[in-house]
Amino acid sequence: MSGEYGEIGALLGQDRKGYSLPQKLYVGEQAFAFDTQVMLPSVWLYACTVAHIKKPGDWFLFEMADNSVIVLRGRDGAVRAFFNSCQHRGARICEAQRGSSPKLICPYHQWTYNLDGSLLGARNMGPEFDKSTINLTPVAVENIGGLIFICLTDTPPPIDRVKADIAAQIAVYDLEHCKIAVQDDLIEDANWKLVMENNRECYHCDANHPELISCLGNSGFGKGLPEDGNAEASAEAHLLAKRGEWAALGIDHDLVEFPDGWWHRIARLPLVDGAVSQTMDGKVASTKLIGPFETPETSSLSIWTQPNSWHHFCCDHVVTFSLTPLAADKTLLRTSWLVHEDAIEGVDYDPANLSAVWRATNGQDGYLAALNHRGIRTDGYRQGPYAPEEKLVENFKEFYVAQSRAALDGVAT
Repeated sequence: MSGEYGEIGALLGQDRKGYSLPQKLYVGEQAFAFDTQVMLPSVWLYACTVAHIKKPGDWFLFEMADNSVIVLRGRDGAVRAFFNSCQHRGARICEAQRGSSPKLICPYHQWTYNLDGSLLGARNMGPEFDKSTINLTPVAVENIGGLIFICLTDTPPPIDRVKADIAAQIAVYDLEHCKIAVQDDLIEDANWKLVMENNRECYHCDANHPELISCLGNSGFGKGLPEDGNAEASAEAHLLAKRGEWAALGIDHDLVEFPDGWWHRIARLPLVDGAVSQTMDGKVASTKLIGPFETPETSSLSIWTQPNSWHHFCCDHVVTFSLTPLAADKTLLRTSWLVHEDAIEGVDYDPANLSAVWRATNGQDGYLAALNHRGIRTDGYRQGPYAPEEKLVENFKEFYVAQSRAALDGVAT
């Protein structure tokens, strides 16, 4: 294929099963443009949680490259999404990253919109102007158990299997009755695919994440589960015993691992040595537990979605992660910690303690992803082989290649 993305098809053709991607798909400017303008807009992207937009009028911006999307809560409680562009002459309507307003007002000429996107008022437009024909441009949006996903294309791919599987397992955590306690935005000096690949394996954890493995461990991330085929007998016995406890609580489910070509993984994992939360000491980060939990429970539910999110649910808090590409070598990692809406800062939880494990881990991962990016840029880079426990990295790569080929075919036609 020739044209604007002519190089991409050739690079995708160099993909090798069991090996990393060609160099320019990680560090090339054309690949960055293709990812942000063609591939990523064609798939479902995680944007935020319902806790980011708790009340009618609350809004939250999801931004990627030139696209800006307003995700908001309507007066009827429904979640909607619109492109952040006034239908007058195109000005951005919302500038802050989040806010709350009973209506949306364009700062340029004060065109005013209802929370359902309809035009409420436009000054001095003349007698023949019909405001009923004007609406903000909608964006496809899905609320999956409190996790909000958007798709920027006019023809979103199916999402029903993802919605059913995830909602069935996270409903117990009742995100509608959680609030945002802490949010961190970290810019990593690496391509977004490298940030994702780093998250998709724990091959690096023993040497780099002492805080994380002290409470979460390193099993269940491509190694250690019976389904992985590499679990030690003692670890497998422990997990089977824990699954008995989870069954008694009504929270046990089979591992969901990117089934039938879908783009989600769900696993409940035991925390380490009786830990009940992802904290430095393994104790609860918030004494106000969430969902139905009346006493601390010693597991976390982990969810991964392609291509841009992962999430951990504990009995006392939830931590969610999203990433968006900023440049070929810059990625925004957004981490949000949620607690029960009635939890009181300084009484029920300490924000520093709540966020300590993942702040440390994010910093370590940012360093590693940057190290990876800089090494790939050198003339010495070759597509390298995956270790057996990096199978989730390969799964992400296969998703990226398949979606990129499909998106490229769409551009060609």
